[in-house]
Amino acid sequence: MLELIPSLMLVVLLVFLGLLVYLNKSLYEPMVNFMDQRDRTIRKDLEEATSLEDGASDLEKEAAKLINKAKQEAIAIRQAALDEANAKANMVLQEKEAELEKAYEEFKKRLEKESQEVKAALLSQMPLLKESLKAKFSQL
Repeated sequence: MLELIPSLMLVVLLVFLGLLVYLNKSLYEPMVNFMDQRDRTIRKDLEEATSLEDGASDLEKEAAKLINKAKQEAIAIRQAALDEANAKANMVLQEKEAELEKAYEEFKKRLEKESQEVKAALLSQMPLLKESLKAKFSQL
């Protein structure tokens, strides 16, 4: 049947062990080294990404602060412009009111003067009006 040959078994064992040593040196060790290096690179990249993410969030917070500050400044500038425009409008309004008040006073003086002139004219014409009324009544 089957015969066991110890020398042949020893040769097969030596070839198998040699093959294991050869594969370990040429295939397994480089593959394990590559995988370890890849793991280190991935860990390093993750740490860098985390630090960059932290830096980005800090920059984002700073940008938000700057935007809020700019909005506040814009509101302040707008309010100052509105206040200045309101002050100018009030000044112009007061000037126009003073001008209209002055014109009204002048109009009242002219009206009073004309009223006095008309009154004086009527008074000077009164005797003539009386005479003409008497003449009209006498005709009736």
